[in-house]
Amino acid sequence: MFIDFAKIYVSAGSGGNGCVSFRREKFIPKGGPDGGDGGNGGNVIIVVDSNLNTLQDFKYKKKYIAENGLNGSNSNKKGGNGKDIIIKVPAGTVIKKHGMDEVFADLVDINSKKIIAYGGKGGKGNAKFATSTNQSPRKFEKGIKGDFDNFELELKLLADVGLVGLPNAGKSTLLAKVTSAKPKIADYPFTTINPNLGIVKFENFNSFLMVDIPGIIAGASSGKGMGIQFLRHIERTLFLLIIIDITNNNPKKILNTILDELKKHNPQLIKRQRIIVFSKVDLISKNFKLPKINNEEVISISSATGEGIKKLISLISAKLKH
Repeated sequence: MFIDFAKIYVSAGSGGNGCVSFRREKFIPKGGPDGGDGGNGGNVIIVVDSNLNTLQDFKYKKKYIAENGLNGSNSNKKGGNGKDIIIKVPAGTVIKKHGMDEVFADLVDINSKKIIAYGGKGGKGNAKFATSTNQSPRKFEKGIKGDFDNFELELKLLADVGLVGLPNAGKSTLLAKVTSAKPKIADYPFTTINPNLGIVKFENFNSFLMVDIPGIIAGASSGKGMGIQFLRHIERTLFLLIIIDITNNNPKKILNTILDELKKHNPQLIKRQRIIVFSKVDLISKNFKLPKINNEEVISISSATGEGIKKLISLISAKLKH
């Protein structure tokens, strides 16, 4: 199962308490204070792991608690620090505090990390409170409580090119044609129920990453269909391919529907570079003229026969270089 959203509770460790102690040795019956400081609590740290590509692990574990620092002891011994707890996530994970729109962290790079809850500082032992006027202090500090909070994790896949279209428009077939990805393909709507990623390789060992998301329908931004919950996965793309089945009678209406839903989800998406791709041209007459849609750049392809595929890949690669 592809999981791209999770809620977790985290709690950093609390600091250990300082110690009240006095030096007591055989020939020093009235030694000074020697209570050590408490150790610091462990932090909660999120780290990007290149081996992960979903938030699947958070389906089973939702609480992450770091170790507390140990209390100080006599002979000025500082308590040990609590161990940090490491939470591993895939690249592209966005972190928000629960109920907040503001992004707390956006982890894109491999091995990047973020402390999301700091451990509490250990308290001072009584040795730290000795003065010239008070050489036997009984004062000490308790450790400070560690941070704790609820967070939301949202995965936005990292891809160069996003495939967008109505259900059964031919997006998955195109992805399978130009990459080694193996998305589910069938002659009925909503075959794609999860995003699919694939690497497109072309000349001179160059490549780009392509993502296919479930089909969009009118009202998707209001929760209809399946595409809306996955639109976040095209937010990071540099380029969009809007796939339209050439056998459909009203391509302009389809394009307007798709652009309207993209705009409602994120207005920046309709400003993204795009090409309108008419798919399934093998199903129409050779004399058929492609419809002109405003000032949109249009190309026709057939994933079944390979017609137009090489031209499309060359066009995308040229645009990505610029």
